[in-house]
Amino acid sequence: MLSRLLKEHQAKQNERKELQGKWLLLRVSYERRRREAIAAATCLTEALVDHLNVGVAQAYINQRKLDHEVKTLQVQASQFSKQTAQWISMVEGFNQALKEIGDVENWARSIEMDMRTIATALEYVHKGQLQSASS
Repeated sequence: MLSRLLKEHQAKQNERKELQGKWLLLRVSYERRRREAIAAATCLTEALVDHLNVGVAQAYINQRKLDHEVKTLQVQASQFSKQTAQWISMVEGFNQALKEIGDVENWARSIEMDMRTIATALEYVHKGQLQSASS
């Protein structure tokens, strides 16, 4: 009976050792898979971040280009505004000169009409004197 109990005890201990060995193998396998899953997740995260960073970097580059273009456009708009003001000033000066020419032209016509009136009057007076001298 004692030997049978001893054999049973040894058989149970052997079973426990086998179970512990299997458990240890499962634990090692679990840990290995866990490390592999963490490494894969890390690689995926890095790949996603890199992909997003490419888009962000391109957006940043585009924003810098747009800022540069806006500044250039502002400078050109300012220059165009100054040039337009100069053109307006020149056109106003030209209009004033045309008005002055028109005023001189009107003045010359007025003088011309006055001279014709005087010439006609002198002619009339001269003819009147000729007629009175001949009569």
